[in-house]
Parts: sequence; C-alpha cells; structure tokens
Amino acid sequence: PKTVDPNTLVVVTSISGNTDEVVSIVKNSKKSKAKFISFSSGGNLEKISIANNIKYIKIPQIHSPRASLPSFLYTTLNVLENIIPIKKNDILESISKLEQTQKLISSSNLNEKNPSLSLANWIKNMPIIYYPCGLQAAAIRFKNSLQENAKLHTIAEDVIECCHNGIVAWENKTNVQPIIIQGYDDHIKTKERWKIFKEFLQSRQIYFKEINSGQGNILSKIMYLIYLLDYST
Repeated sequence: PKTVDPNTLVVVTSISGNTDEVVSIVKNSKKSKAKFISFSSGGNLEKISIANNIKYIKIPQIHSPRASLPSFLYTTLNVLENIIPIKKNDILESISKLEQTQKLISSSNLNEKNPSLSLANWIKNMPIIYYPCGLQAAAIRFKNSLQENAKLHTIAEDVIECCHNGIVAWENKTNVQPIIIQGYDDHIKTKERWKIFKEFLQSRQIYFKEINSGQGNILSKIMYLIYLLDYST
C-alpha cells in the first residue's frame, strides 16, 4: 500500500514458509523503504529473508499449520513485545484461559457439557456465522476451519451489516443455521442489534446457536473462541 513508508514495520508470517502471497511480499521487499521481519518454520520464506538481509525468526512447526497457531502467535508477541501495545498480563491471562478451555473441550469430556461437541452435533446444514466487529478474527477463522475440516460451505457476516441487509434473506424458508458469536462486553449499540436480531429469528421459529466469548481481554476472548470453535469442526 502507498501508506507504507520508512516508519512502517511489515511483519511477515507463514507457518510452512511456502505461502505464495507471503513469499511474494518478501521478494518485493527491496522495492519498499519499510522495515521487515519474518517468521516461519523454514521453507522459501527463510531462504529469501536471509538472502535479502531481512530479520528472520525460525519457529519450529510442532503440529499442522492450523494447530501451530498458538506457538507461532505467542512467539511473535514475545519477539515484538516492545512494538505491539499489549500488556504481558493480558498474554498470561489468555494462556491461562486456554488451559482452562482445554479441560472443558478435551476428548476425555465427551458429554453435553462439552461446548465444542455440542456445537458440532448441532450443525447439520450450512452455517452462517454472525459476529461483532471486535471478534471478526475468530469468526473468519471458524468459517475457514468449517470449510477445510468439515467440508461445509459457510458464510460469515458482521451483525451490524446483517441488520441492514442480511436479515431480509431470513424471510424465506431455509436450512441455513445461524450461529451467533457474541462478545461479553459488546458495545451497547451492538447489544441492541443482537436483541433485535434474536427476537426476529425467534419470531420466525428459526433456531440458532449462541457462543459467548466470556470475560477477559480481547486476546483472551479471541484465543478462547478459536480454540473452542476449531475443536467443533
């Protein structure tokens, strides 16, 4: 983008190191005056970064690329702690939240109290995911995981946009299943939209599933949702 200048830090990440779009950015780094730093488990990104004198951090890939998100994310946050405005306590809180969630959704807990299993059993047709703007990352990740892991066509839409246009589509009968990802402390205007939307669905006897982010800082909420929702796929 034209907004990139010498004061810009471009953070390049690819778990495998072979993502075409990411590798292409690094190949063109000499055309930019921005500063670059790259993270991967190896691959072409490592080779090209070193060849172009770009600061490179190698992170071992312990699991599949999708399952490697936590180790990559927290390593990246650690390296960039002086740049990214996030408190260390928030990071520690998010890790603690993941540990708590692990017990809740573990394969050793195969009953109705397991929210991931409950959601997986509920999804029978094409889901549409509604989310507030602050939790878009978790919603898009969930959409992608449903598409890749469950082989389901999936739609994701912001609840504000839904209340302008998307809500009209529910006037027709459909097998699409709405899933609501709601933040614990969504903005008051967003809460109003959730109330209107849920009342509309109920008035038409359309069953929906609600997933709440729980309390905590934004990193805790997003990582909790990603973990819980990934397991449901």
